[in-house]
Amino acid sequence: MCALSVATFNKLPLVSSTLESIMDSIQIPLATYVAISLFAVFFFVWLRRKPLPPGPMGWPIIGNMLMMDQLTHRGLAKLAEKYGGILHLKMGFSHTVAVSSPEMARQILQVQDHIFANRPATIAITYLTYNRVDMAFSDYTPFWRQMRKLSVMKLFSRKRAESWDSVRDEVDSMVKSTTINSGTPINLGELVFGLTHDIIYRAAFGSISHEDKEEFIRILQEYTKLFGAFNLADFIPWLGFIDPAGLNTRLPAARAALDRFIDKIIDEHLSKEKKNVNDNVESDMVDEMLVFYSEEGKVNEAEDLQNAIKLTRDNIKAIIMDVMFGGTETVASAIEWALTELMHTPEALKCVQQELADVVGLDRRVEESDFEKLTYFKCVVKETLRMHPPIPVSLHKSSEDTKVAGYHIPKGTRVMVNAFAINRDKNYWEDPNTFNPSRFLKDGAPDFRGSNYEFLPFGSGRRSCPGMQLGLYAMEMALVHLLHCFTWELPDGIKPSEIDMGDVYGLTAPKAIRLVAVPTPRLLCALY
Repeated sequence: MCALSVATFNKLPLVSSTLESIMDSIQIPLATYVAISLFAVFFFVWLRRKPLPPGPMGWPIIGNMLMMDQLTHRGLAKLAEKYGGILHLKMGFSHTVAVSSPEMARQILQVQDHIFANRPATIAITYLTYNRVDMAFSDYTPFWRQMRKLSVMKLFSRKRAESWDSVRDEVDSMVKSTTINSGTPINLGELVFGLTHDIIYRAAFGSISHEDKEEFIRILQEYTKLFGAFNLADFIPWLGFIDPAGLNTRLPAARAALDRFIDKIIDEHLSKEKKNVNDNVESDMVDEMLVFYSEEGKVNEAEDLQNAIKLTRDNIKAIIMDVMFGGTETVASAIEWALTELMHTPEALKCVQQELADVVGLDRRVEESDFEKLTYFKCVVKETLRMHPPIPVSLHKSSEDTKVAGYHIPKGTRVMVNAFAINRDKNYWEDPNTFNPSRFLKDGAPDFRGSNYEFLPFGSGRRSCPGMQLGLYAMEMALVHLLHCFTWELPDGIKPSEIDMGDVYGLTAPKAIRLVAVPTPRLLCALY
């Protein structure tokens, strides 16, 4: 045994030398084997990955961020023509899915509404809404559910909309100023934006002063710019130090300006204690929310709204901004687009004004009680909302991993429901890009209440627009008076076909170039 061991031991140098020689000879092939093995592992992982919706190939790290300029209502509609009703984009480290067909919208807004009821929010939105304590950008939580109930029952109820004399008062003021300026070109875009702003401002704050209004418009304009500003940190967090838009200084300044403005209004409302002094004084939105005011917020699922929610100052300020954004530009844009489409389509303008003459007459102004008899006018409103939805792209976020149409949708995916493309789907609408109010005279024409997924001007499901009734009320009131009280002509010999029909994408999609027209009174009675 010892002899064997010694012999074996004596041979070890020879064996070691031989092994070293063999290893040296296979050194290069071994590196190749390692590379092949790694490739096989990655290939196996790739084969087992869950299939995402189709979409354009992205770059490493940045994904499809070079396509940011195509994430508009029209850009997404064009991409849908190539990739279908649901497509996937990788924006930095984030997944984005765009939905552009009624079938896919139904999956998001009805079938799996509970999964897609959250909202995505950028760094700017989170900061400006006091860490999302509003309703528009809050996730689907008990707080959001109670705020929705408060909005429907108190802030945006139809009963409250009808009691707002400010709507009728501001429309009367608009008719008066238009009459005074009859025969001269009027910038209708500026006219209706001023109208809707004054309506919402008075509804929210209960008073209107020129100085306060101008200051608040400046705050709104800065908020609008900040909401839409590009921030690289939203997509690649570790690049947040790159700040070309100056957000690190503009965000605190904007929120401080809003704090000063609305804190002053809240303090004034608290000191007046209107409800304890005179119950007959009409309350505004701040009054309605101060009923639920508390230094510390609280929320539970109680049926009694008074015991279910308590609002802080930050809640009230954030919700006020929701109302101002949701009720000014959206309604103003809809009114301007209605007038634009009518002037671009003279036959439709003639029909709606003839209906007003037949139903209401020319010896008095139109009243709310006339609205239900104005069938064609209602069709004009619907057709405008079909072609120009107030919010062209609504945003949702998945709260968990799920599947849509067999495709994997990861948790936290940003989902863009393109109402603009859906409302113009050629599989559901004849001549979808043509303004034709008569299409809604047909039996079985879709409605916009959220159950027809080919027609979604106000969204659908849990996150449908809570201010729909108020928005329609203001839109119809303003539009019907402008159409009944005046005839409209284009200035400087411009032909209807020459009207610019371009839009600008943002929170809404307003006209790129404001509509300018010349009014002439058409009623036999005094207009004011």
